[in-house]
Amino acid sequence: MIQDALNGKIDLIVTKSVSRFARNTVDSLTTIRKLKEAGCECFFQKENIMTFDSKGELLLTIMSSLAQEESRSISENVTWGHRKRFSDGKVSIPYGQFLGYRKGADGLPEIIPEEAEIVRKIYRLFISGKSTTAIAKQLTDEGIPTPGKKVEWQRATVERILSNEKYKGSALLQKSFTVDFLTKKTKINEGEVPQYYVEDSHPAIIEPREWEVVQAELAKRKNSNKRHRQTSTFSGKVFCGDCGEIFGSKVWHSNSKYRRVIWQCNGKFKGEDKCRTPHLYEEQLKKLFISAMSEYFADRESAIEKLQYAQKTLTDTDFIDEDIHTKERELEMLSEMIRICINSNATNTISEEEYKTKHADLCRRFKETEQSLNALYSEREQMKNNAIAIGGLLFELTELKDLPIAFNEKLWNAAIDHVTIYADERVIFHFKDGKDITKTL
Repeated sequence: MIQDALNGKIDLIVTKSVSRFARNTVDSLTTIRKLKEAGCECFFQKENIMTFDSKGELLLTIMSSLAQEESRSISENVTWGHRKRFSDGKVSIPYGQFLGYRKGADGLPEIIPEEAEIVRKIYRLFISGKSTTAIAKQLTDEGIPTPGKKVEWQRATVERILSNEKYKGSALLQKSFTVDFLTKKTKINEGEVPQYYVEDSHPAIIEPREWEVVQAELAKRKNSNKRHRQTSTFSGKVFCGDCGEIFGSKVWHSNSKYRRVIWQCNGKFKGEDKCRTPHLYEEQLKKLFISAMSEYFADRESAIEKLQYAQKTLTDTDFIDEDIHTKERELEMLSEMIRICINSNATNTISEEEYKTKHADLCRRFKETEQSLNALYSEREQMKNNAIAIGGLLFELTELKDLPIAFNEKLWNAAIDHVTIYADERVIFHFKDGKDITKTL
């Protein structure tokens, strides 16, 4: 309508009230002036304002300001209501865009069995080694609709499902917030407003232990400096001891009865010096794993005891928490000293040369302390991830009464951190508890 008016197709726009035209004073006045220049008049019925009237713009400015203030008041009331519900621990789920839940008769989230099975499938595929891209492609190929009822899955959609704590029955409230009520711009909450974490707020689709394992694996893949496509349970876990490259799967004789899947160093034919590490068949790798697992399983009780001790050690972060608290206090103190230094310069109580020297020294100390604090944060997070990984292995070993005679994907993912293959045909299985077992091709 505005564009038609600016093009000369409309002479008069009749509006019920100023608040229906715009709730932003600047937008309202800017648009009205453009319309006046184009020869289009606006009439506001409730306020009886004609924009071609000499007093029209003054009245319009006053009324637009009142409309903007009303919008701000409504926005604040709505925001207060949302935050009150958050503080009360009331969970809200966007059911129309959320897979696995619907609003129950009591108003609380209720599991949809068919959709919950899709969520479990996504978690199983990820734990088995598939990448989020490969999972998205598989779901699309199988004709499974997305949470938004679309036909094509995206990698980001799979990642959101894998990282959403609501699937383990908990809820982190106020992940984002509205910065400006006029532009409706939202921002990820990085501590600007309170967040609330509600445990056991609704029925869980994914077991908390499984969810934690997935978060550790997500973090591991994200922080990995090796880019690879995780399309198999072995993807990203088999490395070359010669050049350090990842082993990738290759298909030989794909269109014949002799079709075989082999694993080969991705850097084998790169550069002038070819990698000497041998390839191996997928069945060989599976048999070697069973053999290594048999050796590991031989002293099962001792292994469980060591794992329990390791998990207890990793979950005891009191010493690192104390160091973190000390560094945080040091940062606060340095921030205050920098502020005092700047104020001293502003009031000319110290010379410019003294200010520059002191300020540079304080900034250097602040940066060094901040780096130390970030390193401590990373160390604590790594301890947590290692504890989760060992917990997964401990759970599998506790449940396992007899060693499986066939390859077990779940056991592989729970037990093995990575495998290294050397040119002399040594295959070293690195277990998640730090134990190494060597086999030969």
